[in-house]
Amino acid sequence: MRPVIVTLLLLFTGIAQAFEHATWDALLNAHVQWVRGGVTSQVDYDGLATDKKRLEHYLDSLSAVSEQQFRRFDRDQQLAFLINAYNAFTVKLILDQKPRPDSIRDIGSLFSGPWDQRFFELLGAPRTLDEVEHDLIRGNPELMDPRIHFAVNCASVGCPALRPEAYTAERLDRQLEDSTRRFLSDRQRNRYDADRNRLAVSSIFKWYRDDFADAAGTLRNWLARYHAALVLPGDAAEALRKGTLDLSFMSYDWSLNSAP
Repeated sequence: MRPVIVTLLLLFTGIAQAFEHATWDALLNAHVQWVRGGVTSQVDYDGLATDKKRLEHYLDSLSAVSEQQFRRFDRDQQLAFLINAYNAFTVKLILDQKPRPDSIRDIGSLFSGPWDQRFFELLGAPRTLDEVEHDLIRGNPELMDPRIHFAVNCASVGCPALRPEAYTAERLDRQLEDSTRRFLSDRQRNRYDADRNRLAVSSIFKWYRDDFADAAGTLRNWLARYHAALVLPGDAAEALRKGTLDLSFMSYDWSLNSAP
């Protein structure tokens, strides 16, 4: 059956075709690599710059999706679409800077930072990165999952890894869980000190404490669920839940997540 006829039939019956992320997947596979045992990744921005036409083609395909089309996606298709869009447009923002910044926070001004730049269109409207993360994802109860904080990537060393693959609806839960455990397993960003009776975690947990508390009652409860990734012994995990284990937040490294 011809593609156009298939598309018309799907639209008529209300069945949405899954959005194709193959181009983004290929770009990530070619220009992003796991480092430090797979707890984080580095991005070859020079390589992506040579592939910018393919990136722009993918970004144009994202921008071509209307809000009506998006609403016909199922829940996991929607969330994968928005996570990939956030990450891909963040890469574009970095590549558009001449010279390349040492940190994403060098972009913009005191009154309009990188996340306030209205530099792309998505779902029929000009958008900022903040709107994608905070309005379209976190602001939608049907899509909100605290694990998205380990999927959306802010192009910084302190951020959870940009995966060397696109998020897809078929693998979304496994990818989110894997990204979460990889981040929590990084001793440079989350560290248990038995001698001091202290768990120091990324500032992400301070900034988005309410998201984790909404999912598990308290931030401490949510972290205790991942005691194995945090390398917390059972008694320390219980102390974390009860509030007798000290919880602190580590400084955040905003330097660019670029390959050497």
